[in-house]
Amino acid sequence: MSLTAGCVVQPTAPVVRTVVQPAHVAAATPPVVSVYVDPPLYQPPPVAVAWAPPPMLVEVPPPSPFAGAVWTGGYWTWQGNWVWAAGRWSAPPQPGYGWVQPYYEHRDDVVVFVAGHWSPPGVAFVPPPLGLSLAVSAAAAGVVAGIAPIGPPGVFVPAPPGSRLGLIVPAPIGTPPAVVVSAPPVTNVGMRVQNTTINNITNVTNINNNQTVKVVAPASATASGRPFEAAIPASAHLAAALPPVVRATAPVPASAKPVAALPSERQPPPAARSAEAVRPTAHGEPAAYPAPQSRPEPLMSEAPARRPEPATASPTPVQARAEMPQRPKPPAVEPQARMAPPEYPRMAHEGRPVIAAREGGEQKFQRPPRPAPAPAPRPHPPAPSHGHPGHPPAPHEHAAPAHKKEHGQ
Repeated sequence: MSLTAGCVVQPTAPVVRTVVQPAHVAAATPPVVSVYVDPPLYQPPPVAVAWAPPPMLVEVPPPSPFAGAVWTGGYWTWQGNWVWAAGRWSAPPQPGYGWVQPYYEHRDDVVVFVAGHWSPPGVAFVPPPLGLSLAVSAAAAGVVAGIAPIGPPGVFVPAPPGSRLGLIVPAPIGTPPAVVVSAPPVTNVGMRVQNTTINNITNVTNINNNQTVKVVAPASATASGRPFEAAIPASAHLAAALPPVVRATAPVPASAKPVAALPSERQPPPAARSAEAVRPTAHGEPAAYPAPQSRPEPLMSEAPARRPEPATASPTPVQARAEMPQRPKPPAVEPQARMAPPEYPRMAHEGRPVIAAREGGEQKFQRPPRPAPAPAPRPHPPAPSHGHPGHPPAPHEHAAPAHKKEHGQ
C-alpha cells in the first residue's frame, strides 16, 4: 500500500494539432497606362480578350466647358492590354451624333469588347451576334495575362474601385462603366446593375442617359460584409462625380496626342468602313453590323463612276459593218410628188448642202442652183498716146458701154 500510495500518476498530455491557414495572396496590380483615345465615327468591330478588365478608377469630370459637350472616356479599353481611356469633354463630330458607351460581354470565358464611339443619327448599336467567331486578341510584348472574367455570362461593366481582380458586374446594354465608381468594392460575385422604372415604363433593352440605374449587392459580395443598394444617375459624368468609397485615382495621360481606338492590326480595311460610319447620309439609315455596304458620300462633287462593261468577243468584219450607225433616211413622200432621189449633205469641200423645202405639206429635197462664176474683167486696150509726155493716157470712152453690156447692167 505504501508503495502504491507513493506512486504519482502523470496525466496524459493532450495532442495539439496546428492548422496553418493559407495566407490570402493579393494579385499584384499592374501599373496603369492612361491614354487619350480618338473615338471612331462608326461602330468598330469587336475584339476578344482572354482576361477581364481591372476594377474601375476614380476620375472626377471638370465642369462642362460649353453647351452640348459630351463626357467621353473614363473606362478600360484594349490596346494589347487593358489601358485607361481618360475622360474629357468633346463636341459631337457632326450635328445629331451621339456617344455610345463601351461594350463588355462575358462570352465563352473571354471578354467581347467594343470600344466607345460616335454614332450617326438614327443608327442604333448592334451587339455582336452570338454565332460570331472571334480569335482571341494577342497581348502586347511584355504584358502578363490577367484573370479570366469571374461572373455570369452576358453584358457587364468592370467592378468598383478596389475590388478583387477578375470580378465583373452584370449590367444592361449601354450602361456607363462609371455607375459603379461610388459603389463599395466587392470580393465575391453578386453585385449587379438593374434598370429602374420611370413613369411606370421600364427600359429593359438599354440605358437612357436621362434615367437612373440601381446598383445592388448582397452582404456576401461586398468587402465590408454589408448589403448595398443605391440609385445612380445613368449619365457618365454625373455618376463619375459621386464620392467614391475607395479613391483609386486615374493617372493623367503622359501624352496629349490621342491614340486610335483599336490597334493597327485590328483596324478594319477602308473598303469595309460604311457611309453611315465615316460619312453618314442625310437620311441617317441604320447601319448593318459590322458595317453597311452603301457607298460613302463624296466630300466634293465628282464625276459618276462608269459601270464595268461585260467582256465580249471582238466582232467580225461583217458584224462590225452591221453594227455601224446608219444614216437617217428622209421621210417617205408620195410617188406622184417624188422628185429626184434625195441626196445627203455633201462633203465640206463640195460646199453644196441639201435644202429641205415644203410644198403642199410634203417634204421635198432639192439642190440649190449653183451660182454662175463671175467673169474675169476684160483688159482694156491701152489708149493711144497723144504724144504728150508726162501725161497719162486718157480713159477709153467707148469701152464702158461694152463693159456694161458684158455684165448685163
